Amino acid sequence: MATGGVAAPAARRRLAGVLLLLLCLAALAFPWVDRLPYHRDLVIRVFLYAMLAQAWNILAGYCGQISLGHAVFFGTGAYASSVLQMRWGWNPWVGLGAGIPVAVALSMAIGYPCFRLRGHYFAIATIAIGEIIQTLAINWDFIGGARGLTLPFQKDSLLAFQFHTSKYPYYYIVLALLILCLLVSWRIERTRLGYYFRAIREDPEAAQSVGIPITRYKLIAMAVSAAFVSAGGSFYAQYVLYLDPDSVLPLSLSILICLLAVVGGVGTLWGPLVGAALLIPLSEFTRIQFGGTGRAVDLLIYGALLTLVAVFQPAGLVGLLGRRGRP
Repeated sequence: MATGGVAAPAARRRLAGVLLLLLCLAALAFPWVDRLPYHRDLVIRVFLYAMLAQAWNILAGYCGQISLGHAVFFGTGAYASSVLQMRWGWNPWVGLGAGIPVAVALSMAIGYPCFRLRGHYFAIATIAIGEIIQTLAINWDFIGGARGLTLPFQKDSLLAFQFHTSKYPYYYIVLALLILCLLVSWRIERTRLGYYFRAIREDPEAAQSVGIPITRYKLIAMAVSAAFVSAGGSFYAQYVLYLDPDSVLPLSLSILICLLAVVGGVGTLWGPLVGAALLIPLSEFTRIQFGGTGRAVDLLIYGALLTLVAVFQPAGLVGLLGRRGRP
């Protein structure tokens, strides 16, 4: 009996490993199987938003700090790489790397005072900061102001981070970013850092009473989260070659990132990916079916799904697959 009980989890782990391998192979092969540019673009955006939602999940899902201002870090990465490229001729890859410490520093400046707030007060503070920074960007001519920035076209090359004849390189770059974010999250789950995060999420006072410096670990979670979101912003700028405050700093982006993780399964490794795989194509479907008259249909569907998840499956859609709601 004991042997069978031990063998069952081992068999499940092997099955999960096989399924994960098949999923990775399918992701690698997809652009060569389905060659339609529209489908490839859709999957690129699914991967991008899944990475953003997973980065948000590191702070909110594991550490319990609900942020509604993550568009700030997305815009920081987008503007940092673009301004450095356009003003001083920096390579966009260097700009992507430079945007990460800028976003991390900004996350420290935001987090240190705001982490004194708890619950919905922290969320409200992040909304206010996001709105302030968007307003500053609209009125800052050095970074293009309300007009935005249009990045110059260059010849196709990995070094220039531009690919016009084929979107395959963009696909594999964003897939690599998503895999890296998932690996970091997986590692966090299984280290002391993850245990500290979950202790802070469940009961900050109890965590502090046993010697966990909660502010320090909240800042670590926010820094890791901001770094990945900044990288996503830099990728987005190079992918569309245009950015303005309304496209990279809106409150709606922060809310969408939150919704993807919550609907998929906040505090889980695969929840943000599941949420993005469902909601991003759903949003595109409503846009195609209803055009300009259906711009709010996806929001209505999001709201209905969020209500159903909150009432019937708080663990998110991942909970329906038999996974735990929290790591």
